[in-house]
Amino acid sequence: MGPFLSFARLLLRSPAQLALALLFATISAAGLGAGLLSLEPVLDLIIGDGGAGLAEMARQYNAKVPWIGIPDALVERLPDGRFDSVLVVLGGLAVLTVIGATANFLHQYLALSLCTRVVARVRLDAFRHAIRLPLGDIVRRGPAEFTSRIIRDSAELHAGLVALTSRTAAQLTKGAAAFLAAIFFDWRVVVVAAITGPLLAIILRKSGKRIRRGTRGALRQQEVLLRVASESLQGLKAIKTSTAEGAMLGRFKAANREVVVEELRARTARSLAGPLVESIGILVVIALAALAVREIIRGSMTFDQFVLSLGSLAVAAGSIRPLTGLVADMQGASAPAQRLREILELPTEELRDRSRPRLARHRHWIRVEDVSFTYPGGTSKALDGVSLELRHGEHVAIVGPNGCGKSTLLATLVRLVVPDSGRVLMDGADIHTMQLPSLRQQIGFVTQESIIVRGTVAANISLGVPGATRAAIVEAARRAHAEGFIMALAGGLDAEVSEQGASLSGGQRQRLAIARALLRDPSILLLDEATSQIDSESELQIAQAIAEFGRERTVIAVAHRLSTMLAADRIVVMDKGRVVDTGMHEELLSRCDVYGRLVRGQMLTTPA
Repeated sequence: MGPFLSFARLLLRSPAQLALALLFATISAAGLGAGLLSLEPVLDLIIGDGGAGLAEMARQYNAKVPWIGIPDALVERLPDGRFDSVLVVLGGLAVLTVIGATANFLHQYLALSLCTRVVARVRLDAFRHAIRLPLGDIVRRGPAEFTSRIIRDSAELHAGLVALTSRTAAQLTKGAAAFLAAIFFDWRVVVVAAITGPLLAIILRKSGKRIRRGTRGALRQQEVLLRVASESLQGLKAIKTSTAEGAMLGRFKAANREVVVEELRARTARSLAGPLVESIGILVVIALAALAVREIIRGSMTFDQFVLSLGSLAVAAGSIRPLTGLVADMQGASAPAQRLREILELPTEELRDRSRPRLARHRHWIRVEDVSFTYPGGTSKALDGVSLELRHGEHVAIVGPNGCGKSTLLATLVRLVVPDSGRVLMDGADIHTMQLPSLRQQIGFVTQESIIVRGTVAANISLGVPGATRAAIVEAARRAHAEGFIMALAGGLDAEVSEQGASLSGGQRQRLAIARALLRDPSILLLDEATSQIDSESELQIAQAIAEFGRERTVIAVAHRLSTMLAADRIVVMDKGRVVDTGMHEELLSRCDVYGRLVRGQMLTTPA
C-alpha cells in the first residue's frame, strides 16, 4: 500500500483540519464509551438490591476511589430516589447521544472535505504533469490511458482516502472506546477476545493482495474500454458512413467482457472476508460464554459483569467489523495510486529549467545540421541526416511524398521530438540547450487537425494567450479571413462552439486555428497542411493574409497544393527522410524527378 500511503500523507498538509476531524471522531467515540459505562449504574438502579440512588452510589464510589472521586458539590445535587436517578442517567444518555451525533457529523464533514481537496490536488498535478510530457510518450501510450488514470484512478483514490479518514477513523475510535469499557467491566473476557486479532490480520492481508491484483487488472481493461468508446464516438461520422457500427460494437463488447473478468477476480476475496470475520466472532462468543459460565459458578464473576463486558465487546466488534470492507477499499485504492504515481514519475519536458538561457526572438536564420530521428519502434529513419538553412523573413514550402519526414522536420523545430543526432540552431543558439517556453512562445503552429475546445469563439482564438485584448482577437480573426463567418454566428465572438468544433465546418475550424497562431505575433509561422480543408477561394484569401503577415517573419509550410508552392520564396523537396533538392518551381520541375512526379501525379494531398 506504499503508493496509497504516499498520497494519504498529503492529508498532513492540512494539519489543523485533520486534527479537528480526528478530535471530533474521538469525542463521538467517547460519548459511546461513556454511554456503555453508564449501563452499570442503570442496571444497579433497576435490579440492584440496595435501593440506593445516584447520590448514595456516588458516595460509595468516593469511599472506594478517593483519588479520582466525584466532587461533593455534584454529589449533593444528585437524586436519592431510584426512579429519579434512572431518569437523570437516561437524560445524560440523551445528551451524550446528541453530542456524539454532532461530533460525528463534524468529523465526517471535515474528513470528506479534506479528502475531496487532496484528490483534486492529485488530479490537477497528474493532468499538469501529463500535458508537460514529451509528445512521444502520449502518442505511444495513447491519450485514453492518461485520461483513464487521471479521471477514473483519482476517483478510486478518493474512495480509499474516504475509507481511511472518514469511516476507518470513526470505526476505530468507537471500537477502542467500547473495548476500554469492556476492560473496565472484566479484563479476562477481553484477553480471550484479543487472541483473535492476529488471525483477523492474516485474513485481511491475504484478501488485500487479491483485491489489489484484481483492481489493477480491471483498471487496465477500463483503459481499453475508454479507448474504444472514444474512438467510436469521435469518429462516429466515418463509422456510420462505413456501416461499421457492428464492428465497433463487437470491439466494445470484447473490451467490456475483459473488464468484467478482471473485476470478478477480486470478488472471492471481497465476499469471503466478511463471513470469515463473522464466523470467528461467533466462535469467540461461544468460548467466552464457556469461560463466563465457569467463573460465575466459581463465584469469581457476577452475571451482570459478564453481560456488560460481553455487550461492550459486541459493540466494539460491531464497530470494527466494517473495517474488513474499509481495508478492502484501501487495498483497492493502492492499484490506482500506483498508476497515478507512474504518471507523476515520468520525466517531463524542461518547461521550468531556469538554469538554461532564454532564447532571444528569432531575427537572422535557422539552421538544421545533420538531423536524424527514428520513432520508437520504427524500422526506418523518419529523418536521415537532414541539413537545411532558412533565412529570417523567408517563406519556405516543404513538399514530398507521404511519410518522407515533412511533419517530423517541423516537429523538430518546435521541439516536439528530440533528434537522435544532429542539432537545430536558431540565430546560432542550439534550441535544445535553451529554455523551452522561450522557443515555443515565438512560434505559431497550425496543423491539419486543429484543436477546438468547447467555449466561445473568442476563447478559442485566444487559447494560449490569456492576456489577449478584444481588439487583438478581432484583428487576428480579420487577418485570418475568419471575421465574416464569425460575425454571421449568433453572438459573434461570444458564440458558443461545440466540442471539437462540431458546430463549424472544417474550413472554419482551420481559420480559427490560423487566427490563434496570428494572435501570438510569432517570429516563426509553421503550417502543417494548414489549408487542406479549405476551398480554393478561402485558400487564396488566407494565402494573401499569410503573405502580408509573414513579412519580417519566417514562414515554413508543408505544402500539398501548387498555389502554396508558388507563393513560397523557396521549395524544399524531401524523400525518404532526406532533403533531395531545393529551389523554385520551374527549376525543380526541370531537374528533380521527385518533385516532377508529385506535381504531375497530384499526390500532394495528405500530411507526412
